[in-house]
Amino acid sequence: MRDYESATDIALRDQRVAVCGDWHGNTGWARVIARALTPLAPDVSTMLHLGDWWMNVNDVDEVFAESPIERIYVTLGNHEPWNKFTPILEAHPGSAVRLSELVWLLPRPGRLTIGGRSVLSLGGASSVDRESRQEGLTWWPDEAITDEHVAAAIACGPADLMLTHESPADTPVRPVQTHLRTTPHWFTDRALAESAASRARVSKVWNAVRPELLVHGHMHVPGGGKTADGRRVASLGRDTQEGNLAILDMGSLRMATPSLAVIRGLAEG
Repeated sequence: MRDYESATDIALRDQRVAVCGDWHGNTGWARVIARALTPLAPDVSTMLHLGDWWMNVNDVDEVFAESPIERIYVTLGNHEPWNKFTPILEAHPGSAVRLSELVWLLPRPGRLTIGGRSVLSLGGASSVDRESRQEGLTWWPDEAITDEHVAAAIACGPADLMLTHESPADTPVRPVQTHLRTTPHWFTDRALAESAASRARVSKVWNAVRPELLVHGHMHVPGGGKTADGRRVASLGRDTQEGNLAILDMGSLRMATPSLAVIRGLAEG
């Protein structure tokens, strides 16, 4: 195996970061984001990606070469080449691993500090479409958030910001609630049960570390909500969809989400 660079203690001074939901290997969309970020947020040099990444990292380096982005930290999702990523992460336990000039994989779970804020990354999610995929080719059981991941995430204590691919079970985001109630009928009972269990594991961590903000992808449903105790959850859209990109202020933990029209306009301008 290649000798990858790794890091256990990540502390960044950034006051603002870019956050993106699922890209699904879409290099063309990554190029749109890169071009839009240059005029939109020239001060932003760090991107946090929330999984269903599956990108060619050499393409990513080329796409973002003329953008302000200097580093991309990936919280892995469910649709990933786990046959490649699992051995890399296992060879560097507890460490972020650098895949290219820009791209880092975050461990499961991972901790970092950005702008003085504590950040928890909890990668993985359950694929409700697993029966339509081929194990070892387009689906791997490694996608699952395990009880060990949950225990390790909780053991490190509170966090200000939580990054996940999976949604928490008791989400306050109404579009996600609606999406979960109207899941297509062709998903099997087994897949739906495993998806619910995955969300329950995220909730267990969420309720233990109590971040002010949790941001996730996976659902392809952009929206936000707040719990009765004031905790906020944001769900980002997928590639080419509204709400895929947000600019997060690390001081206030407030996000600005440019419209799809603005992103495309800036990319074309």
